[in-house]
Amino acid sequence: MKILMVCLGNICRSPLAEGILKHKVEHLNVEIDSAGTASYHVGEAPDVRSIRIGRAKGINISDLRGRQFAVSDFDRFDLIYVMDHSNLQNVLSLARDTRDRSKVKLLLNESSPGKDLPVPDPYQGGEEGFEKVFQMLDEATDALVKKIENGTYR
Repeated sequence: MKILMVCLGNICRSPLAEGILKHKVEHLNVEIDSAGTASYHVGEAPDVRSIRIGRAKGINISDLRGRQFAVSDFDRFDLIYVMDHSNLQNVLSLARDTRDRSKVKLLLNESSPGKDLPVPDPYQGGEEGFEKVFQMLDEATDALVKKIENGTYR
């Protein structure tokens, strides 16, 4: 299984989601990557606050680099998780068909099914926003890992 995490700039939420999920599925045959819908931070390391909260939880994302979502990601990945409604619309606008569209999901629907909740962008805020985002991503990825391990992912 191949999973892509997507946010706006690929320096806060999606690299943190990538790192958290990679940490949890080391024992499984799952490939994880992340991307942004915008090109603002292509080639840049994650935000230092994302790196710091990850390290505090035993997850190192400092080697990740930002990249922009591409149409070819629909071919490469089985699941594409977006962080908010804007990311959802941006990714869906690039979908070529219903198969592409069916791969795109809001990540927090894993921990809060059907609620369509966004992962807030912590970029403009302080450290507490990054902690809150980590907790949300941690819960959602726990639910996702259970589905993957049980073979119940749909």
